[in-house]
Amino acid sequence: MQRIIALDMEGVVTPEIWIAVAEHTGLADLTLTTRDEPDYKKLMKHRISVLSENGIGLSLIREVIATLQPLEGARDFLDRLRQRYQVVILSDTFEQFADHLMKELGHPHLLCHELTVETDRVVEFVARIDDAKKRAVESYQGLGYHVTAIGDSYNDLGMLQQADAGCLFRAAKGLPEKYPMLGCLEAYDELRNWIDAAADA
Repeated sequence: MQRIIALDMEGVVTPEIWIAVAEHTGLADLTLTTRDEPDYKKLMKHRISVLSENGIGLSLIREVIATLQPLEGARDFLDRLRQRYQVVILSDTFEQFADHLMKELGHPHLLCHELTVETDRVVEFVARIDDAKKRAVESYQGLGYHVTAIGDSYNDLGMLQQADAGCLFRAAKGLPEKYPMLGCLEAYDELRNWIDAAADA
């Protein structure tokens, strides 16, 4: 059976974009991530409100993103993974955020959301579909693929539990204890070995 490896983006292969924006602007309210707030729609409503209140536009966010690099070892990890498997990044990031980091990672296949922007102002986010990561995994499985999924946060749980094999990576505090059946790894070498074992099982 053919395998697809589905990876979350932020926290797994790239830094957390919103934390970088928070550090650049000094706005602590933007440090909240899916590690803190499981309800992604609620989280994004909060973020957009903070941006609006402080006059922060998409151009500034993109300037911050342009200074970021993938996590150490992530590019090599992905390059090696793609030699053996089809790899997809399933992320709750946005098309307007992703181009720089995807270039740095060698342009992996990315499925994500989209922002509605009016004259540089972020107005709202447009989810492709509810629980998009889980639905993507289901769709790949419906095409006959074995799906191995890796994520780090609450918004990854749907895809991790739906996948044929799921694993937490550098997970949010408390998640490994709540979901011990998923397991949790901290290093790319360990993760690659686990992926190989899951695919060969």
